[in-house]
Amino acid sequence: MLSAQAAPVIDVQGLVKIYGTHRAVDGLSFQVRAGECFGLLGPNGAGKSTTLRLLLGLSQPQGGRIELLGLPIPARAREARARIGVVPQTDALDPDFSVAENLMVFGRYFGMRSADIARRIPDLLDFAGLGGKRDAKIGELSGGMKRRLTLARALVNDPEILFLDEPTTGLDPQARHLIWERLKQLLKQGKTILLTTHFMDEAERLCGRLAIVDHGRLIAQSTPAQLIAREIEPQVIEIVGDAPLAWAERASRTPGCARVETIGETVFAYCTDPHPLAAALEADPVVRGLQRRANLEDVFLKLTGRDLRD
Repeated sequence: MLSAQAAPVIDVQGLVKIYGTHRAVDGLSFQVRAGECFGLLGPNGAGKSTTLRLLLGLSQPQGGRIELLGLPIPARAREARARIGVVPQTDALDPDFSVAENLMVFGRYFGMRSADIARRIPDLLDFAGLGGKRDAKIGELSGGMKRRLTLARALVNDPEILFLDEPTTGLDPQARHLIWERLKQLLKQGKTILLTTHFMDEAERLCGRLAIVDHGRLIAQSTPAQLIAREIEPQVIEIVGDAPLAWAERASRTPGCARVETIGETVFAYCTDPHPLAAALEADPVVRGLQRRANLEDVFLKLTGRDLRD
């Protein structure tokens, strides 16, 4: 268990980034301790990708302070990046090279000797489940294989910190679970992970702590369990069937139901005591109710809203 007093390996204080009149990052502050997985969550346009670029020294902030592994960013960003691995949203693998050659070329970007990279390649391929694909061209790989190769590539320099920008987007459930297992292995080895994701179940599984940002500002920060306990009612009943507005009205007047939202044909009833509403649903053969525990997605939607973001 990490000590709350452990020195942060990522320290962000009052970070500001402005594009024209748009404050993409607006006074953002958070810290990440060594050996933890820290989630940075938010809807599209919330400032997550901009924050990652600022942390890597690829963009100049207008205000605030960043320290990465004790180094000031962007002043010593090049030195810090040598100790970091990055899994971007797009794989950007070279189609002209084989799987092993992609790892070799990437290792040379860090100034590694070819012999040292070659020694690391078998372990990296085994880690990624690509031991039999060493000589395959990138075009021969599935989407899941490419994503795992991108993860292996990010580890070629044995980094202390991994930046993962939506690492499982577009993958099938089997590929997602395999990548989750690999990330858990890295955490057991003492790696630090900064994760952005739109999958709330992914954040709940992997992150010891997380921050939710919107419009460039921090709006909540804690462990997943603490955020759920603090921000949302403990039980949710989803009601599907005819006359959703009538059921929404009925749910709002039912004891134990604290809050009701209607999205299309579905009513979401957030309950401190679900039993009265559940009993009413059982007596109606037309509608269908699903009772479940509140989760991180409920918290996310409550704090950031349900409107689509482009």
